[in-house]
Amino acid sequence: MGEWSFFTNHARVLICIARDPGVRLRDLAATLGITERSAYGIVADLAEAGYVVKDKDGRRNRYRVEAHLPLPEPIGRERAIGEVLGLLVDADARRRPRQPTKERHAPEIPGGRRD
Repeated sequence: MGEWSFFTNHARVLICIARDPGVRLRDLAATLGITERSAYGIVADLAEAGYVVKDKDGRRNRYRVEAHLPLPEPIGRERAIGEVLGLLVDADARRRPRQPTKERHAPEIPGGRRD
C-alpha cells in the first residue's frame, strides 16, 4: 500500500502555523516534505481564503490564524477552524514536548484552551 496522509497539505500547513506562527517557509516545507514553492503557494491560498493573515515582523513573516472562520467543507461548517486546530495542536503537544529555540515565541493556539 502506498503512503497517504489523512490531512491535505493545506490542513498540515495550517497546523504547523498554529503551532509556530513565526515558522519560516523553508522550515514549513522541510517539516512537511514539500517544496518551498508549494509551501508558499499553500500559505498564499490560505491567506487569500482569509484563514491566515500575514504580518511583517522585521524581515520575517508572522502568521495569524483566523480561528473564528468555519471549516470550508459543508460537512464541517458547524465547527470553527480554531476548534479543530485546538484539538490537533493540543493532542500533538501532549504527545511530545516542545524544544524551546532562541527565535520562537510561545505558540498561540487559535480557539484552543489555555491550561
